[in-house]
Amino acid sequence: MTEVKSEITLKFNELPEAKPAPNKKIEILLTDQNGVIFTALINAKSWRKAEADATAFSDWGGSVSGKLGQRTADGFEVVDAGIKVFEKKAKEPKEEVTAVNSDVMPVS
Repeated sequence: MTEVKSEITLKFNELPEAKPAPNKKIEILLTDQNGVIFTALINAKSWRKAEADATAFSDWGGSVSGKLGQRTADGFEVVDAGIKVFEKKAKEPKEEVTAVNSDVMPVS
């Protein structure tokens, strides 16, 4: 059998509800499109930074990443979870490029 690393990244665009947990941690619950619930314990300092960044940025996205943990009654644990909130950059409109091929002879 081949041993693998089971890492997971959960992306979101609104901050999940947070509950205080023991040992200066914050518990957050995230639900995917299939209704699977992921439970993660985040460092309280990281959570405060994520909240501040979400407030500071006008358009932002975020992610929680960690190791896929034990199965729970309604989903999975995310072990050693970390959280990041980042500003989304506005996409610049693409310029239309008209290619001119100099190898082609004009037709008369």
